[in-house]
Amino acid sequence: MKMIYICNDTMTGLCSALHDAWLENRNGEAGIQLKGRTQQQLFCQYKTVDENEGKARRLEHMLKHHLGGSACRDIYYALLADDDEKGTAVFRTVQEARNVRDSRRIMEHLGHPDVAKVFELSRKVSNEAHLYEEFIRFRELQSGILFSEITPKAQVLACIGDHFADRFPLENWAVYDKTHRVFLMHRKKEPWALVWGETLDQGAAGRVSEGEICYQELWKGFFDSISIRERENYRCQRNHLPLRYRPDMTEFGERRPSKQDQ
Repeated sequence: MKMIYICNDTMTGLCSALHDAWLENRNGEAGIQLKGRTQQQLFCQYKTVDENEGKARRLEHMLKHHLGGSACRDIYYALLADDDEKGTAVFRTVQEARNVRDSRRIMEHLGHPDVAKVFELSRKVSNEAHLYEEFIRFRELQSGILFSEITPKAQVLACIGDHFADRFPLENWAVYDKTHRVFLMHRKKEPWALVWGETLDQGAAGRVSEGEICYQELWKGFFDSISIRERENYRCQRNHLPLRYRPDMTEFGERRPSKQDQ
């Protein structure tokens, strides 16, 4: 009978479920489903897996040893994707790695549907993270903290942490993922960290410094002044800057969309 492991949609939760699935069913048929998004199937047993840092670390060590860093990166990014079947695809990919001569080249076997799915999910997450590295706009709060809010599809905060820590090592800054309710926090001269389970204080997040108000107006003025009305191409603009990113960007704040934008 097929065993379905149910876990939280977090990296630790998914890795804990993959650890148990591999330990108990590496030679059998198993699946990974997310809490709250489980679809009951006939002839299946269900097991809820709690998050466990030890299991996650052991799985990470095993994957790095047998699959190598490149494949582990693809698996890691795939597990951050917004997809209900990502856990099962990763589990079957790891199973398939046992059938190839060099397990470190498993991601080259795109003829296998689950390997192809993991590769596709990894690419989507990587692309979205890259776009947010360009599109994130910080605002300075009265407390002096640089703050930004984003609405990503995937859990990209872990992918962009190093980028902004390198850019602003001497600043206190935070990025809030409104979709997954997670904070990416950075204290100057210290490593970044993810914070779960905290609620955003909308009042504090809306109190910006006087200098920030000035710079926002300057930036919006610059954004408008460089535009040549006769050469505006809204279709091309949407290709380079999709509409879903714009509500969280300074230059599009408090702007009425034109007919072409709608």
